[in-house]
Amino acid sequence: MDRELEKMSLEELWQLFPIFLVEHNREWAHWYDEEVKSISSLVPEKYITRISHIGSTAIPNIQAKNIVDILLEVPSEKELEPVKNILVENNWLCMSQKAKRISLNNGYTKQGFADKVFHLHIRVAGDNDEIYFRDYLIENSSIAKEYEKLKLNLWKEFENDRDGYTDAKSDFIRKYTKIAREKYGSKNRLS
Repeated sequence: MDRELEKMSLEELWQLFPIFLVEHNREWAHWYDEEVKSISSLVPEKYITRISHIGSTAIPNIQAKNIVDILLEVPSEKELEPVKNILVENNWLCMSQKAKRISLNNGYTKQGFADKVFHLHIRVAGDNDEIYFRDYLIENSSIAKEYEKLKLNLWKEFENDRDGYTDAKSDFIRKYTKIAREKYGSKNRLS
């Protein structure tokens, strides 16, 4: 991973890595499986509570950014930093870190996106609203299509503003995550 990317401002990164949506690609599930095997070979099992395919690439038949999002849940806060360090030593790029959340990327180069791109979200077990949202959209294809329509409407406006794009989707995501939490309760059944 090219460490020069870590020195770039968000605005420079957003220019180099714009938002773009593509038709659903069945290969995303295979990319996810391959990457989970790779991550699992690097990170000791004791640090992993669960790994899940999240984001739009996990939802059939909707357009998405050509980036596979992965959620890695660790047992407690004390595992966040060791897991991050292991992955950074193995070519993942730390893009953001907060008290209880770390985001890593793989597949970003100075020339732009590689053929396969991943966002890895490292969180403490239970910080996983994305799973509820994903499961609800998988079970409710009409809501998934509404989400796709929203994303398509926002794409060009926020092409070089990832935070703006995320913020503009947040009301929709919160609404259906709340509904999913009420429906599924504490089951949080899929991974």
